[in-house]
Amino acid sequence: MPASKRGLWQFGIEASYRGAEYTVDFLPKVKLEIAIAADQVDAVIGAISASAKSDDEGKIGDGKIFVASLDEVVRIRTGETGSVAL
Repeated sequence: MPASKRGLWQFGIEASYRGAEYTVDFLPKVKLEIAIAADQVDAVIGAISASAKSDDEGKIGDGKIFVASLDEVVRIRTGETGSVAL
């Protein structure tokens, strides 16, 4: 589920508005929260890394991937649990 975020990036950008110079430190970020089965983790990490990387070497600010285990999933509508609810 994508969510728009505003994050602080240490380099920022310089901009001018009506003749005054400003440093803009907050740049738009995207946060993805994805629930997947354990056997799909490596493939999903590879796909996200490949599409998020700026170039072959990457750049500061390309992002991070955090992986956490999910104890239980319950689909409220049907009551299904576990991987079936994903």
